[in-house]
Amino acid sequence: MTIPTITDYPMPDPASFPANRTAWQPDPKRAVLLIHDMQRYFLRFYEADGALLRHLIGNLVRLREWARANGVPVVYTAQPHAQPAGDRALLNDMWGPGLTVADASLQRVVDELAPGPDDVVLTKWRYSAFKRSDLAERMRGWGRDHLVIGGVYAHIGCMVTAIDAFMGDIQAFLVGDAVADFSEAEHRMALDYVATRCGALIATASLAGPVRQPATRAWLEARVLTLIPDETQIDPDENLILYGLDSIQVMMLASDLKERGIHVGFDDLARVPTLNGWWSLIAQTRLAA
Repeated sequence: MTIPTITDYPMPDPASFPANRTAWQPDPKRAVLLIHDMQRYFLRFYEADGALLRHLIGNLVRLREWARANGVPVVYTAQPHAQPAGDRALLNDMWGPGLTVADASLQRVVDELAPGPDDVVLTKWRYSAFKRSDLAERMRGWGRDHLVIGGVYAHIGCMVTAIDAFMGDIQAFLVGDAVADFSEAEHRMALDYVATRCGALIATASLAGPVRQPATRAWLEARVLTLIPDETQIDPDENLILYGLDSIQVMMLASDLKERGIHVGFDDLARVPTLNGWWSLIAQTRLAA
């Protein structure tokens, strides 16, 4: 048997997650983020441009940003290429020879989630990330006992890693909308098992916050209109101060832009207080980044 071709299915909405048996909440000071098996080999079985894969990768990118912003160690698992039969052992009977394709680059983690220089990459030999690895020892050395889990496949490696964590007195948090599986039914089975037997379910937004609309021209125009509620249309070259915009509102916009990765200050915005001027400033800041 080999991994099947996976038909796209909707990523479960957090509102539909089963209830947790525990009241556990992840603590960044106690947590490690595990990005599980997000290798090109395993993801090639999904629809390349499907919504499920885009959703999965996008949420994992957000979780990694949360981890780095909060000093949370990031650990990856990655199966090696061309595994010796003796090392694979019983996996050969269940799944065949594994990652033996001619293109060794399929072993790599997908580009959007490529490990950084401070991240840890564990060689993966079994379903559980703890088996034949030093993950437990690393976590003890870091003084951390919360494991936040995302990746593929939910009902195999992700779920079994959560079970192993529980057996080792580590609180496991499966991010229900940052894992994917062979099917929606198997995905939901994993969510149900973890929530009721060995861990807790959380949503990406509970750690990384809601998805913020990017700073597009349309967003900028709409945001300015919310700051000047008496106006329905604005001349893009007109000084916005003449529309009643004040310094506090300009500071609010600067804060909104910073949250979207655009680092411009109050003074920068005050120098060119027009829609066209601000959009030009945003474009220049992106080019300089």
